[in-house]
Parts: sequence; C-alpha cells; structure tokens
Amino acid sequence: MIALIQRVSEAQVRVSGELTGAIDRGVLALIGVQRGDGADCGTRLLERILSYRVFPDPEGRMNLSLRTVGGGLLLVPQFTLAADTHKGTRAGFSTAAAPEEARRLFDDLLARAQAAYAPVSAGVFGEHMQVALVNDGPVTFLLSSR
Repeated sequence: MIALIQRVSEAQVRVSGELTGAIDRGVLALIGVQRGDGADCGTRLLERILSYRVFPDPEGRMNLSLRTVGGGLLLVPQFTLAADTHKGTRAGFSTAAAPEEARRLFDDLLARAQAAYAPVSAGVFGEHMQVALVNDGPVTFLLSSR
C-alpha cells in the first residue's frame, strides 16, 4: 500500500456535493492499493502514517507525529496512486489491486484507523470525489508499506 501524506491546516472531501469527511489541522492521506498487498500492509502503513514526524516542535524541526499533536486524519482512497508511470505518457494500472480487493483493504485500513485513533474521516471508495485542502508548509511525503 502507498500513502501520499500531506500536513494540512484543513482538508475535506465531497461526493456529489455532500461532505463525507473533513479535518482541521492534521494529515490528509491519499491511499493507493497495489497488487499483492494484504492486511499486514495496512497495519504497517497506518503505523507509519500515525507516527511519521511531520509537525514542527518548538524549535521548528519536524519532530512531532500526528499522534503527538492530536490532529485529524483524513483517509482518501486513490486508485491512481498505484499506477505504473515508469514509461510513456499514459499511466498503466496493471500494478493496482483489483477493485474488490482494493476496497476490502481500504475498508480494513479505515476500520483499523478508527479503532486506533481519533478523529478519523474518510472519502468514499470508488466514487468521484472532490478533495480540498490547505497544505501546511507545504509538507508532503510518499510512504509505502513495502
């Protein structure tokens, strides 16, 4: 699994104009599921997201994690993150998990996040979403469970 995480001062996701998830200060995590990923990948990725140090300490160094600052977590499934972009000018999706498997693994990741941490919000798997965010920094990292 892949997560593109962004430190945000606020973020929200809408489906058909309806707000499905929103956070104030925290982390927006766009989630891609790759072929061969399993539940253990979600467990590892969630731990990395919650523990990755992206917030400034009193000296301005990125030494504080989402867990430490108590910010919100917004998980948004994003199929295109798992694309193969190594050659050409059009992405290939043979590296992405099948939709049914990706949905199951995203739902499992979301359930684990909600059980382990609060507040957690989410987008809707398989839907066309509008994501709005204010990237604070900007600070963006690509994390992988592999």
